[in-house]
Amino acid sequence: MPEGPSVRKFHHLVSPFVGQQVVKTGGSSKKLNPTSFQSLWLQDSQVHGKKLFLRFDPDEEAVSLGNSPLSEPLREGEQKDKARHHQEASDPSSWSPGGDSAVPSGDDGLQCLGGDTLAGGAERWLQVSFGLFGSIRVNEFSRAKKANKRGDWRDPVPRLVLHFSGSGFLAFYNCQMTWRFSSPVVSPASDILSEKFHRGQALEALGREQPICYTLLDQRYFSGLGNIIKNEALFRAGIHPLSPGSLLGLPRLEALVDHVVAFSADWLQGKFQGTRQHTQIYQKEQCPAGHQVVRESLGPPGGFQRLTWWCPQCQPRLSADEPKQLQPS
Repeated sequence: MPEGPSVRKFHHLVSPFVGQQVVKTGGSSKKLNPTSFQSLWLQDSQVHGKKLFLRFDPDEEAVSLGNSPLSEPLREGEQKDKARHHQEASDPSSWSPGGDSAVPSGDDGLQCLGGDTLAGGAERWLQVSFGLFGSIRVNEFSRAKKANKRGDWRDPVPRLVLHFSGSGFLAFYNCQMTWRFSSPVVSPASDILSEKFHRGQALEALGREQPICYTLLDQRYFSGLGNIIKNEALFRAGIHPLSPGSLLGLPRLEALVDHVVAFSADWLQGKFQGTRQHTQIYQKEQCPAGHQVVRESLGPPGGFQRLTWWCPQCQPRLSADEPKQLQPS
């Protein structure tokens, strides 16, 4: 799934449409009826980690006439979202870890304010979570780059298409969209691309006894960090993915956080400049030093397993029998 830098780029693409009205809709979404966006105004957009939030307000004239789409009865999928929202608000233990979280990730740095906002005239936020190869296109549709297994050259079908009053349109691909019935209040302390990213909180989390690669994918502390950033940061820091964080001294943990932030920032800058991010270990057969790279699916027992690449020579594994690597005096 797209990682933090990609979703930040999506947010940048959406921002010019804020303040415009939806005049035409389309798409294949069955959970959310595309026609329900008709005449709504896109009033705000926010990004947090791997999630994009879009605020839609109803047309004032439609509200006064009682014809606002936001005042219509909820469809079955939206009813489930509403029920899940109330469950999460009352029981934090029910929160889902999310796509790339290898351990329970709590609320992903997100909180909800306010109560039910389904009444016409109240704001409503669309949460967009992107799947594998998920994307947003502006004023163009995605085209097939190769034939499918059946040999057909079929273009991807957008999940949602929104045409705006300014003559442009947005096409959303391979994403899950759900309504939030209250304003998202993001915590930038966990967002690896935020200037307010809390390094101390991240370092404390990395110091746990579990394998370091599990913690890196915990979105509570590293929101926006995915499999590519995980692999690259670990290699550049010279840390084996299965080394327990508790055996790594503070200097090495600090170096790891430095690489996470630097690689993510460089990747985002490349997104805006139209250049492809250079990787040293991800999906490679050899590391830059010419050593053979190992590839294996790693993850907590019973949890999600992610393909991981590392160099046994450049990233030696630490075991519990070895002394903790302390900061030199």
